[in-house]
Amino acid sequence: MGRSTTRGAAHRWKVLAVGVAANASFAAALGGIPATGVLIRADYHIGTGELGVVLGMLGLGIVLSELPWGLLTDRWGDRRVLLTGLTTTALALVAMARWGAPAGAHTPGATMLAVGLLALGLLGGSVNGSSGRAVMAWFATHERGLAMSIRQTAVPAGGGLGALVLPALAEHAGFAAVYGALAFMCAVSTVLTIVWLHEPAHMQDAANAQLASHEPVAPVQRSVSPLRSVTVWRMVTGIGVLCIPQVAVLSFASIFLHDVGHAGTAAVSATLAAVQGGAAFMRVYGGRWTDRHGDRRTWLRGSAALTVALFVVLAALTAFASHTHRANGVFVMLLAAVIVLGGIAASAWHGVAFTELATLAGNGRVGTALAMGNTGAFLAFFVAPSAIPLLLSSFGWPVVWAAAALCAALAWPAFGAPRERGVARRSGDSRQRAHEGAAA
Repeated sequence: MGRSTTRGAAHRWKVLAVGVAANASFAAALGGIPATGVLIRADYHIGTGELGVVLGMLGLGIVLSELPWGLLTDRWGDRRVLLTGLTTTALALVAMARWGAPAGAHTPGATMLAVGLLALGLLGGSVNGSSGRAVMAWFATHERGLAMSIRQTAVPAGGGLGALVLPALAEHAGFAAVYGALAFMCAVSTVLTIVWLHEPAHMQDAANAQLASHEPVAPVQRSVSPLRSVTVWRMVTGIGVLCIPQVAVLSFASIFLHDVGHAGTAAVSATLAAVQGGAAFMRVYGGRWTDRHGDRRTWLRGSAALTVALFVVLAALTAFASHTHRANGVFVMLLAAVIVLGGIAASAWHGVAFTELATLAGNGRVGTALAMGNTGAFLAFFVAPSAIPLLLSSFGWPVVWAAAALCAALAWPAFGAPRERGVARRSGDSRQRAHEGAAA
């Protein structure tokens, strides 16, 4: 325990690195395994319908496990949960490499693969709430927006790395190598967690002082559970519905540009790369901006409003293209530009939203609150890909983009009125003063 006092303020960046590594290692599986879908279908000898069910198990596991992991984080602490989650995830991947990968005459069935991916989602759901709680504990109020936004960029970065590397690895070395590489990433994150992830000195010293005085350790801000907070649930709802336009772009922009704009592979890839790159930049910028201005709600509501406007424009342009059958190069570039801007607006708020969610919940309930938010986000990632094809087959692309705009419009009031910002900021300032007093 005494060693905690030797860790200075600079150590918080090592804690942030742990959070980034943990999220990136699991995101590589989350984004990379679906990218190998064509090879899964061929190597496991399953049909397209079975492939969809199998890949859906990964997301379903996350939805089912996020909240239990979050509750456990608030009870056990972020270090124990993150070590448990990363270790068991790595072991599950090793088991998949050993028994769940096609090898010679051995071809696992769709059921075995589905069970493996479900277990991967159930165990990997531990990384979000636990790593987020650690970051919130180490960073001061005026730094948390930037820190949480950097942590959130690990998800698209890790997913992009997985999508880039795993298909080639599966093609040339097989799926045992895929699962082995992912297990290695989780193992590296585990080592970083062991070495760097500890509670801040002021929290350990306060606990030691209470133990020395033989007084019970009082839980911090546990009077109201986030599960019973209307304000927290409103924020969770806003996160969930604003993820739907993001999912619509990430999942269906390639099909849209091909079908409506007759765009080639290079143009589609460039468009999606621009969306991901722009989103990563704006997440970090948004975190820094809100730290400087102390105004997260304005950023969140602004992102929602801009998303509404851009997706309405996209719906109108698509209706015009459908009516006139116009698909020349300039018009396709215009469609791609609006998709890029809309995708960035629909993705630029994640770090800020999760920071605000954790602040609303209070220090003792950060794990639960972040798990609630991530559950809402992954529900959107689970439901939207099923609902969008139904809208597309019945009404066409203009209605798909209009529905995405409607979801973003629902997020705007869910993120709360601007007058609520003062209350949240005052409570955050009081917590920060207590934080600084304990550290002194």
